[in-house]
Amino acid sequence: MTNARIGFYTGSFDPMTNGHLDVLRAGSAFCDKIVVGIGVHPGKVPLFSAAERDALIRATTAHLSAEIDVVTFDGLAVNAARTAGACVILRGLRDATDFDYEMQMAGMNGVMAPAVQTVFIPAGPAVRHITATLVRQIASLHGDVSAFVPPEVALALRAKF
Repeated sequence: MTNARIGFYTGSFDPMTNGHLDVLRAGSAFCDKIVVGIGVHPGKVPLFSAAERDALIRATTAHLSAEIDVVTFDGLAVNAARTAGACVILRGLRDATDFDYEMQMAGMNGVMAPAVQTVFIPAGPAVRHITATLVRQIASLHGDVSAFVPPEVALALRAKF
């Protein structure tokens, strides 16, 4: 893909939520390809393995207009973005707390990789309240998470609990 606009979107995606999809839909409007970077942290034990998260991301993003690729990484997101050939890092913002943190991160990343810009995507009102942590908690208590996650993820969560 010559001169493709490649975006890089990081997170734990444990699990993939409708909020994540909201960011990916918006990013698809200006990126030809989005590489979803699953952050793998050796000290954390996720609910879903990296392979399970990869499969759920691919299943829930097949309908998007941008090409979607999925990678795992365990270092700096900005380095993973450069490795992916990204010109932008996509970051979703739910509230002012997210904004403050993401602005600091964007500033640091801008120094380390000036050619990779950070693009903030405000969460839509319908998904602003969704966090993967709350989704996991609700699912672990056998609550209905179908309003917060794609159907494939809701099924996978029911299988886990």
